[in-house]
Amino acid sequence: MTAELIARCRAGDADAFRELVEPFRRELLVHCYRFLGSMHDAEDALQETLFDAWRGLSAFEARSAVRTWLYRVATNRCLKVLRAASRRPRMAIPGTSAAELELPEPSAHGEVVWLEPCPDVLLDGVPDTAPGPEARNESKQAISLAFVTAVQLLPPRQRAVLILRDVLGYRAADVAEFLDTTEESVTSALKRARAGIRAQTPRFGATQPPSPPDSPCERELVDGLTRAFESGDVDGVVALLADDVRLTMPPLPVEYLGREAVTRLLAAVLHRITSYRLVVTRANSQPAFGVYLLDRHTVTWRATGLLVLTLAADRIAAVTRFENSHLPRFGLPRTLPSDH
Repeated sequence: MTAELIARCRAGDADAFRELVEPFRRELLVHCYRFLGSMHDAEDALQETLFDAWRGLSAFEARSAVRTWLYRVATNRCLKVLRAASRRPRMAIPGTSAAELELPEPSAHGEVVWLEPCPDVLLDGVPDTAPGPEARNESKQAISLAFVTAVQLLPPRQRAVLILRDVLGYRAADVAEFLDTTEESVTSALKRARAGIRAQTPRFGATQPPSPPDSPCERELVDGLTRAFESGDVDGVVALLADDVRLTMPPLPVEYLGREAVTRLLAAVLHRITSYRLVVTRANSQPAFGVYLLDRHTVTWRATGLLVLTLAADRIAAVTRFENSHLPRFGLPRTLPSDH
């Protein structure tokens, strides 16, 4: 059946090509997201990947599986995106509702301001088993914000090798073919990439696999944060945080590190405006919330952002606040009725 589809594709049958690649679309999107850390960039890279694959069908000799070939095309497309991005001027940071507040002095300046959340609904279409047998990271662990953020700080070639070897499980020989290099180069790059990930992930929150979405610990933290946040209870929120909690707000280049710094920020937000509503969702295999602020003129709840929690044991290790422009990807509305 696959050989027949490929033959039809080579004859110019666009419907056959869609049938050929559709089973892999979601996992390729997730692959591009891991590489680029941005859903917007990942969606663009996926479209370019499919275009590259369509144009390159004549070079596909069917010696490898269609999935492997598509991963190779996607990997090289992502590397091209990264090379192009390195030559682009730094993106101007847009105005945000968070920026309108008088934020306290941050502890540090963020490095990965392009980071965006990935809706868990996309992960439902990704196979649990990696294409290769040598994966070291489970797919859900390798989509966590801590992992994705740390990956963004690796050089492009190391990033490619780490994802292909440790997340997707491809053999060193396969990766060398993907990247048109030697196995020795792949082995060396992987060693450096693993060291880089070990050094970086503790900065960004928990490193263990995410807890199940219905675990008692997670439910308790989600319920506790919802009650405290909606009532403007700063102390109640702080009681749920780890001592070394980290709060970031991409695309704003600010970081608040530790309970004291995060408490100052929460006081600035919750003491000024106490009419919030939180709507539970999930991002990057982590608990998340759509955040809504009461508009007293229209008596509706207006979306103001997305919070993603990173959990460690029975505490919140990191909080990442994203812009409200991401809510549509999560099926969340821009406004809620006043009786919500």
